Amino acid sequence: MSRILRIVSILQLSLLLAVGCNVPDNRGRMIFRYNESAGITTLDPAFSKDQSLNWACSQLYDGLVELDSNLEVCPAIARSWDISPDGLQYRFHLRTDVQFHPSPLFGTPDSTRTVVAQDFVYSFNRILDPAVASPGLWIFSEVAENGFEAIDDSTLLIRLRRPFAPFLSMLGMQYCSVVPHEVVEHYGADYRRHPCGTGPFKLQLWKEGVKLVLRRNDNYYQCDSAGQRLPYLDAVAVTFIVDKQTAFLEFIKGNLDFMNSLDASYKDELLTPTGELNAKYRDKVVMVSTPFLNTEYLGFNMSDANSPLADRRVRQAINYGFDRVKMMKYLRNNIGQPGLYGMVPVGLPGSGVKGFEYNPAKAAKLLAEAGYPDGKGLPELKLATPASYLDLCKYIQQQLGLIGIEVKIDVNPPAAMREMMAQNKLEWFRGSWIADYPDAENYLSLFNSANFCPNGPNYTHFKSAEFNRLYNKAKAEPDVTTRTKMYREMDSLVIAQAPVVVLYYDQILHFTHPGTDGLRSNAMNALDLRHVKVPLRNR
Repeated sequence: MSRILRIVSILQLSLLLAVGCNVPDNRGRMIFRYNESAGITTLDPAFSKDQSLNWACSQLYDGLVELDSNLEVCPAIARSWDISPDGLQYRFHLRTDVQFHPSPLFGTPDSTRTVVAQDFVYSFNRILDPAVASPGLWIFSEVAENGFEAIDDSTLLIRLRRPFAPFLSMLGMQYCSVVPHEVVEHYGADYRRHPCGTGPFKLQLWKEGVKLVLRRNDNYYQCDSAGQRLPYLDAVAVTFIVDKQTAFLEFIKGNLDFMNSLDASYKDELLTPTGELNAKYRDKVVMVSTPFLNTEYLGFNMSDANSPLADRRVRQAINYGFDRVKMMKYLRNNIGQPGLYGMVPVGLPGSGVKGFEYNPAKAAKLLAEAGYPDGKGLPELKLATPASYLDLCKYIQQQLGLIGIEVKIDVNPPAAMREMMAQNKLEWFRGSWIADYPDAENYLSLFNSANFCPNGPNYTHFKSAEFNRLYNKAKAEPDVTTRTKMYREMDSLVIAQAPVVVLYYDQILHFTHPGTDGLRSNAMNALDLRHVKVPLRNR
């Protein structure tokens, strides 16, 4: 295979290719404690479909590559890779010092086994196996038939059907973690409770709904720049307190080391209206805020030609009809950025396309042009939302009412609402899109007509021949600058047709205590605990 691109990070190699890492003695006992209110249902990466599962699985497993704090693709088990000039073949050169966690299925109770290329072939084919029914099957949709091949123990070849520029970053998803066939096949469906990966921690205890304890993997292959083997922590302890107010109080009392995001139940207790820590917590809590690749939006059903929402002018009027800046200030303590741009969130190449701002006069004009002067004759519009977004929807309801658009809010359980969205049964609905991988294509896929729900994420059933043409062309475009220009064109088409109302681009808030150090994340809200240090706990 002719080589056009060989990616080797000198910095990463200094960290990842180190051999003979040192593990210092008598370090005490460092235990990192956090709460997962959403619960954890599986420790099998084939089913790692949401944040709570990703956080747990990322401590237990590794893949070929990983995403760093800047969302750059970096080596993990693959030390380097080559991409063919036509973009159809990816050849990965694997490390030879990576071992699975100890398992009696490798021989004795403390036996391990070195990861080889065939393990990735097995792991990836498992994702494609209909009998497994992994929700991550779609990530290999561009892989050719029999597209995974172990050239030798340290060389893996992946063949694609057609060029797909975001493919490399997709391999950083938890679905692409390597697992050992011996352990998976022995436990079958119960592998979810008996994980065996290569990650910095291994399972010690899991009492479902009560506590999860992960213990340091002393054989982990990564070291810091001083040659000390990672991770520094002795253990990670996860509790499952459902009530977020209770979890907040546990954090404030010092019984948790970390808290993620913000809940309405304690938002104003912890933060000022401008999003700063309240004075009484400034010596007790450390807050780190970073952009989040999460676009919150309202989606219109474009498939009902008899609905007033089929008229672009009505959709545009709704977009102009409420003040996003005030919404963020008074309802979200300025956490996040108002949705004044396109669907692609701030921080991704292709973002920044001008969207809608508050302009009630323009909204009124558009309503009149659509045949609804001052909203007269316009039937009441039903907006479906889960209860957690009721305050935002009531704000929008009130603002739109001032220009004659009457809105009825329909509160639904989250699971039921997701099902109705997938079945295209909602006229107007609240939605959000958190990046699966850091490429604008992931957001724009929501408007490709080949992705109509229920088989894809196009919940609005937006359809545009020009959009589809650009989308298919951009997917295969290797040049980042050219591809980014296409992304912006597509996002501009979406804004012009207004199949969605972009509400805001979310923001990550991580809360820790003084004395906790080394926590790493990125705009996809990863939880990297490899470099974390916390105060020593009593044994």
